[in-house]
Amino acid sequence: MMANSPADILVELEEAVATCPLDRCARILDGILQLLTGSRDRSQELLAGVVDGVLLRLTERVESPALIQLSTALAALTVAPAETLRRLASHDNPDVACPVLLTSQALPASDLAIVAASCGDRQQRAIATRDSVEPVVTEALIKRGGPICLSLIKNPGAKFSEAAYAALIARAGEDSEIVKALTLRPGTPDQVVRKLLAASPGQKAPAKPNASAVPPAQAAVSVLPKLPCAAAYASARPEIVALNRVGKLNDSTVNRFAIRGETANLFTALSVLSGTPIEIVEHVMTDDDCEGLVMACRASRLNWQTTLAILSNRSGARLSFTERERAQHIYETLLLSTSQWTVRWGEIAARANTSDQGNRGAKMGVNR
Repeated sequence: MMANSPADILVELEEAVATCPLDRCARILDGILQLLTGSRDRSQELLAGVVDGVLLRLTERVESPALIQLSTALAALTVAPAETLRRLASHDNPDVACPVLLTSQALPASDLAIVAASCGDRQQRAIATRDSVEPVVTEALIKRGGPICLSLIKNPGAKFSEAAYAALIARAGEDSEIVKALTLRPGTPDQVVRKLLAASPGQKAPAKPNASAVPPAQAAVSVLPKLPCAAAYASARPEIVALNRVGKLNDSTVNRFAIRGETANLFTALSVLSGTPIEIVEHVMTDDDCEGLVMACRASRLNWQTTLAILSNRSGARLSFTERERAQHIYETLLLSTSQWTVRWGEIAARANTSDQGNRGAKMGVNR
């Protein structure tokens, strides 16, 4: 009698697994896992291919705890049984699927994209936070919409194709957080930022709290600078323009304006350096949120110390540690060109929503 071929042996083994008791299936699964994770001297690819069919049978016969253990173990392998990995990744139980979706390097991007197109929220989050997310996977997740878009944007390892950027730009008009997150993301192409910001020019800044609703102690701290009059701007502008022309409108000069409280000079300097209308400078200087002001300073090519001086002296109150950390993070993660386009987006929004301020700026002759 001739010996069975390797293929016949595997078929017999799979059939045996299909009928053996559940407790024995669990022991067999544990043994295969030890074989896969401890076989450094064997061909991993060959071994993974040999046991794949048996593992598929076992996944149908064991309980969730064993599947979770299997998923965790296979997720750590650079070479793993392909069909078994695919089945685990698409499992309905997030506890089973997520280890593979989050860390497996053996699962192809094409399989991840298929799972991303129809999986649940936890699985989506696992895929979106991988160390590296290929463009085809990013596209599949963005099509799902919702908070997962922000998770992808905030993941430095996510890669965006032209189609992915186009989809985000299309959503920008409905979600201001996408505008903010993608604009602040290092590496976002300039042309994408321009389209992104132009796609939502009418977005208004968040409403400021009613002054009567602010507790007295807090109101005393949040003293915003008094806006200069038109005559003050008219007086300051010739000197500021002259300093800029000879290259002396620099960090040292602007820092001095901030520390001395020379508001008209400071506002005009930011306007000239960033190429932004004075009313936009007024808006970011008096806004409760520091983000716009940091962007204006970055667009003006001011260093962090000068930016900090402006932030610290605009209200007469010391910045909290949290406020300073947030401001510095925004400053350090902004590309210069991104800052410039963001400030110009503010110009568009101001012209669309505050025509009265635009007229005032035109009369004063301070527009760029």
